[in-house]
Amino acid sequence: MSKQLTIYDTTLRDGTQAENFNLTVEDKVRVSLKLDQLGIDYIEGGWPGSNPSATRFFEEIRNYELKHSLLAAFGSTRLFSNSVETDGNLQALVAAQTPVITIFGKSWDIHVHEALRISLEDNFVIIEDSLAYLRPHVKHLFYDAEHFFDGFKNNKEYALATLDRAVRGGAEMLVLCDTNGGTLPTELPDILVQVKNHLKQSGHKVGIGIHAHNDSETAVANSLVAISMGATQVQGTINGYGERCGNANLTSIMPALALKMGCTFNAAHHLKKLSETSRYVNELANLPHNRYQPFVGASAFAHKGGIHVSAVKRNPLTYEHIEPERVGNVRRILISDQSGRSNVLHKAKKFGIDLDSKDPVVTSILKELKTLENQGFQYEGAEASFELLMRRALGAQRRYFNLLGFRVINQKSDMDQPPQAEATIRLEVGGEMVHSAALGDGPVNALDNALRKALTQFYPSLSEMWLDDYRVRVLASDRGTGARVRVLIESRDGDSEWGTVGVSHDILEASWQALVDSITYKLMKDERKKSSQQ
Repeated sequence: MSKQLTIYDTTLRDGTQAENFNLTVEDKVRVSLKLDQLGIDYIEGGWPGSNPSATRFFEEIRNYELKHSLLAAFGSTRLFSNSVETDGNLQALVAAQTPVITIFGKSWDIHVHEALRISLEDNFVIIEDSLAYLRPHVKHLFYDAEHFFDGFKNNKEYALATLDRAVRGGAEMLVLCDTNGGTLPTELPDILVQVKNHLKQSGHKVGIGIHAHNDSETAVANSLVAISMGATQVQGTINGYGERCGNANLTSIMPALALKMGCTFNAAHHLKKLSETSRYVNELANLPHNRYQPFVGASAFAHKGGIHVSAVKRNPLTYEHIEPERVGNVRRILISDQSGRSNVLHKAKKFGIDLDSKDPVVTSILKELKTLENQGFQYEGAEASFELLMRRALGAQRRYFNLLGFRVINQKSDMDQPPQAEATIRLEVGGEMVHSAALGDGPVNALDNALRKALTQFYPSLSEMWLDDYRVRVLASDRGTGARVRVLIESRDGDSEWGTVGVSHDILEASWQALVDSITYKLMKDERKKSSQQ
């Protein structure tokens, strides 16, 4: 019988403590919706008592319906100098109005003395008081036993006693934290056995979770060992982002649990979305993908040359530990023209394009795709651009307008005032020449405004569309200002959202490419919708 687990994601809180990993409130909402689609059980949204943006996230996410995931607010036990009724942190947790609250407390006696500067007995009090106060306000109440493994090794009796107080306070899940990331997988089993025996002897019926950090490169291993020893909740982040060396990587843990250890959890049924989710988080954080990352990296199932390629062609299991499709990845034969063919066919089916595997156009699409990828194009966050690429290769994509030329002027005449941007554009639409100009907040915005101004008279539905996000990444930054840039644009209307991409040495040209694809996709989508209604 398979073991039932819950997955607790803390990308939005612990993950954002990583160096250079930053998400806006809007980004956090998008990530939450993506994690919900993946089937994550609990999404930790942040620490509402720590900063205004965390509070705003909890307010904003109420406008969205999560179909599976439950949102968790995170915080600490009360200050010893405060009562539970006056403690700002506890009040902020309640005000977040989440179905789940997770609070952490001190397990290590050194931290009680040095960080909190209170007595060991006083620490017991604030653990139990804080949890007891929160218990009536939430559906689920979890306790993160911070520095538990270090605390256990230093003073086992005290660390275990803090767990007793957490249970008395109403915690339904005791999450054992390897906060410094120094515990090895060889140490974990004995500690887990002693914890389980203690809880059993004390008559506590409570779940055990694991929260591992990666400072010794063992966070994934420790999480898997803990599950094998009876833990029923695993906490981690997408791609392992986190403070210092990172947290336990859920994109490695989940497939290992589901595909290798026979564990059951809701996201196990949606692992085909795992690679997509991994890349999506990277794109929103404006960070490059780790191509060598297990399971979800671009090189995880890539084969190059010699015996490996020959063997994989006969039987992929000779050099692959799982089928890449099970985690939404693809097999890549780096020296073969067949590389990526299955991926193109998969996308074609998704886009409603009838494409035979033997059709020469598949090879044509692959050739163009490889050429564009060499230039810096990536389509993980820009599927609309990839669909347009495929339809153009099939000769099935209508050209809604033609560019005759554009000019953008960015002028700064007063050092105390921001620059003024103006764009002029000439288009041909259905045989009619159109000349338009517009101002904007920067050259790209001016270009976008001029393009829309020119086209809306022909395509009124464009007034219902807006750009939701705009990102620029410098490629090969060692080339300085001569480097290529990749522009990713996320657009939406009342029905859906889509992503497009452009690449060039010129940021305006790259932006133009992404803008044109965005508008073209919108018009194509509207045209298909109209046809289906007739």
